[in-house]
Amino acid sequence: MHSSTTTGFFDITTEQGLLRTSIAVTLFIACIGIAFGLASGSFSIVFDGVYSLVDASMSGLSLMVVRLITSHASSLQMSRKLRERFTMGFWHLEPMVLALNGILLSGVAIYALINAVSSLLEGGRHLEFGIAMVYAALTVTACVTIAVIEGKANRKLRSDFVAMDVKGWVMSASITAALLIAFCFGYAVQGTSLEWVSPYIDPAVLALVCLVIVPLPMSVVRQALADIFLVTPGDLKQHVDVVAQAFVERHDLQSYRAYVAKVGRSREIELYFIVPPQMAAKTIEQWDAWRNEIGEAIGGEGPNRWLTVVFTGDPEWAE
Repeated sequence: MHSSTTTGFFDITTEQGLLRTSIAVTLFIACIGIAFGLASGSFSIVFDGVYSLVDASMSGLSLMVVRLITSHASSLQMSRKLRERFTMGFWHLEPMVLALNGILLSGVAIYALINAVSSLLEGGRHLEFGIAMVYAALTVTACVTIAVIEGKANRKLRSDFVAMDVKGWVMSASITAALLIAFCFGYAVQGTSLEWVSPYIDPAVLALVCLVIVPLPMSVVRQALADIFLVTPGDLKQHVDVVAQAFVERHDLQSYRAYVAKVGRSREIELYFIVPPQMAAKTIEQWDAWRNEIGEAIGGEGPNRWLTVVFTGDPEWAE
């Protein structure tokens, strides 16, 4: 019983299970990274550990938001008080967390870059390349493995949180791979005429890695900010316009107004149809049949689609 529960907790076929697995592996890598970094005297390894800790904390926050979104959508495990306070759901938290995640990761990299440049100007630092190489090899293997597992699973899940997490693992693998190459070079030049470059290897590689990392989360941050500010996605608006215009022509209505937004994984659509004053009265069943027709034409029905369809004879209600 205990084994099946543990398996379910880290079920890599679910969004929450993947995030839990990622958090566990990240915390492990972070702890050994900081320990190995202090033991070898490498600030770049310490940075790698701190970067992993920030990533793990944001994955934990992402997991909390995922639980809130899925619980509200399925009406399961959600307290009545919480549901009454957030009647519109928790979709709006997703882009906030994604933006915070990207900004924090870039911020950590900027801070490390400043420290790396400062270390270079001070003459670099000496470190134990053997210990550093062992850490780098183990970490690259772990990062690549978890990135591949999450990437394959997310082909079906299509989760923004998991996608961001995969990017984080790819970045971590790239960072550590660069460190491994540098440490191997540093180890190889010991006792040679190039040994003088040894103190500069750690801060120089860290600076280069940070320059690569800083802009990487920006595309996610940009999309998250667009969701926060309810920027209308062009492709979804175009699709809704085509469906609404065809509906107006098919049923001889006057016109329509469409309001579309993407908030995290949700698609929020409001449609107002202007009905001619001379149109004959309809029953509730007939109006609902029209709403069903619109919903089927738009598609994407599910817990993450918020569709409102209004029929009115007064254009002011649609503005």
